[in-house]
Amino acid sequence: MKTTLFIGCVESSYVLLEAMLEKGYKVDGIITMESSAINSDFKSLVPLAEKYGIDYICTKNVNDEETVGFAKSKAPDVIYCFGWSRLIGRELLALPKYGVVGFHPAALPCNKGRHPLIWALVLGLKKTASTFFIMDEGADTGDIISQREVIIDETDDAQDLYDKVLEVAKEQVLTFTKEFAEDAVKPVKQDPKAGNAWRKRGRMDGQIDWRMSGRAIYNLVRGLTHPYVGAHFMAGDKEVKVWKCEYELTDEYENLEPGKVLKVNSQTDFVIKAYDGIVHIIDSDAVSLKEGDYL
Repeated sequence: MKTTLFIGCVESSYVLLEAMLEKGYKVDGIITMESSAINSDFKSLVPLAEKYGIDYICTKNVNDEETVGFAKSKAPDVIYCFGWSRLIGRELLALPKYGVVGFHPAALPCNKGRHPLIWALVLGLKKTASTFFIMDEGADTGDIISQREVIIDETDDAQDLYDKVLEVAKEQVLTFTKEFAEDAVKPVKQDPKAGNAWRKRGRMDGQIDWRMSGRAIYNLVRGLTHPYVGAHFMAGDKEVKVWKCEYELTDEYENLEPGKVLKVNSQTDFVIKAYDGIVHIIDSDAVSLKEGDYL
């Protein structure tokens, strides 16, 4: 096996590294973090490093002198960088002979950029992909070394899709790690003119507008539920997070305005009129509503 350095600090990083180690693949060094304020699925790799006796460093800046020095001391043939929401600098990118392998859960060259699992669900896509590529200075633009399709079912939420992608990704990592050892990896260049790039999402992208279709609200909720921040609506000045809902297309309430509270079962379970039917909120933050209220 090639000398390998592993960079990561989220759940997917942990799962993929653990899969490699359990299979008996050797990792020569780990770069991770002790905490992160920007990753909702943060998970330090320190426990795995200590369990398997792997040298590691915790950093806030992967490109600082100390961290790059640590990387150089390992003289890696290849670096795996899975789940690191910060740019990798030119010095690290140029360090390993075989490059720095990145991971993007989308069908590159389509859907480069930010929040790929969330956007896929919010937009109601029927499929996505798990893609590994050799990182360059662009955003998800490097040569692809492995890509596998992942089907998105209508009932999948963020956690379901996250788990599906990781199951596929584990198989891919084990396969191309073996291929690296055998000098059998064959990168495929991306067409720089192909595909699109998703933008960073903001708070308002997660706000439910009851004038949206029921399906659009359903997709928004399932895309932002755990392990992410949750979709929300406003009840007066109060922001209410929604974690699960279902919708129904119906003409029964066609004369009623969107946002009207139709039924209240509890502070976390209620039915709201949407543009083209009703949305049943099954799980939310607690909020006091009355039938007939408007949101």
